[in-house]
Amino acid sequence: MLKQSPLLLCCVLFFCVKTMGQEAASAFSLPITLSGDARAAHEWPADGDEKSLAAGFRAILFPSLKINQHWFVYSVLDAHSSAYFPYATGASDNDAVQFNLMQAYIGYTTTVSKASLLIKAGQLSSAFGLFPLEYDDAKMALIDAPPVYTNYVPLRPDQLPCGVSDILRQTYGSEIGFNCGGSLKERYGITPVTLFGLPAVEAELSIARVDARLQITNSSPANRHGLLSDSQLAQWTAGAGYTLGGGLHVAASGFRGPYLDRDLSSLLSAGANIRSFSASGLGVDAEWSRGLWSIEGEWQHFRYELPGFAVSPTENAAYAQARWILSPRFFLGLRASAQRFGRIQDGYGKSADLFAGPRQVYEATLGYRLSRHELLKLGSTWTNENFWSVNGRTWPQNQGYTFEAQLVTSLTAVSKAFR
Repeated sequence: MLKQSPLLLCCVLFFCVKTMGQEAASAFSLPITLSGDARAAHEWPADGDEKSLAAGFRAILFPSLKINQHWFVYSVLDAHSSAYFPYATGASDNDAVQFNLMQAYIGYTTTVSKASLLIKAGQLSSAFGLFPLEYDDAKMALIDAPPVYTNYVPLRPDQLPCGVSDILRQTYGSEIGFNCGGSLKERYGITPVTLFGLPAVEAELSIARVDARLQITNSSPANRHGLLSDSQLAQWTAGAGYTLGGGLHVAASGFRGPYLDRDLSSLLSAGANIRSFSASGLGVDAEWSRGLWSIEGEWQHFRYELPGFAVSPTENAAYAQARWILSPRFFLGLRASAQRFGRIQDGYGKSADLFAGPRQVYEATLGYRLSRHELLKLGSTWTNENFWSVNGRTWPQNQGYTFEAQLVTSLTAVSKAFR
């Protein structure tokens, strides 16, 4: 649902600095991206074939206000139908239309000697990784986000698992339910890094070929909360990068902090509290662009500390994608992704080499620019969930194909400069 608090914060801060821009040139713009999507999926699970058809729409608004040469306000508002994405996005998935405030912040930028400094405060996308920095359909080479950002890990921050067996009985990509206490609501698992905004303050610094960022958020990227939530706990995300010759940029980022909901506090053992259990992520990424080619990729490692577990769940994920410009109107996008889940062991000594099956996803998209404002994408995805076995139980291999068409229209509804 649309969160009002960060937007109100930005409005208050805007009025506080408005007088600073009365003598300087200002500008307001409102770019809009409209997308329509149709999708046909065919899966081969253990109990037979499954086919599905879906269609949806999405509208993204990017209101921005330049106050003067230093101050500006920027926001991203998202509205989409429940069938637009092929994956669950949250508790409001049953709503016909979902609204999200992706970003809404006030920023200050300045240059000191050879260093550029940017400070932002409000609703921000996570500073972890590469992909959250760019999720506009008009700028993406492929149709969907990398699976590591959209596929749910079979864990819940508002329920406690009783042990290894409780985790192993969960079905990847379905609703999760543990048996040792917690929320009674239905819920999917968690995504390692949210694509939606978090209340945060961030500083970005760039000097010559070096760039760095530090972000303080009110909750974990793995379990985001609004400003009115009782489960807010401040934590950090940081990243740094270096641009080498030949158009190559390499970077690393990480986050760490509590991620369990406060409702679990009464269920923890004596001497423990929710601050004792953190979710952490470490990632490296690279971007390269030259001529008709652009390539980027990420490797990430995540860890989720759990009460009563001697070895907590971990995940390793990676993807690489490329964009090849075939002509002024045509381009080809390719992506390969892989996820593998680690060993777990509970306090009773029971263990498992994996807590979910390895997955691979391969995607290809052909893009055609109908005009300067319209882009048509035709894509196909193949998903493979490997056969796996642990502690005498086996999970069969699952495969699926998806064919998808997406039409994206970009326009600027308002663009006005004033003093």
